[in-house]
Amino acid sequence: MARRAARLDERGVATAEYAVVTAAGCGLAAVLIKLLTSDWGQDLLKMLFELIFKVIGLG
Repeated sequence: MARRAARLDERGVATAEYAVVTAAGCGLAAVLIKLLTSDWGQDLLKMLFELIFKVIGLG
């Protein structure tokens, strides 16, 4: 009986955890989009791809 009561107390915990993780993921995505669409982010991406192409011999 005590186990059943403990399980009933935890109903909705997984849903709340999913909501928190989803919100955190959306927040991180928003920050990344903001950073990578800025001039600094564009320069960083350009430099990164140039380095990758140079390393694999395409640049």
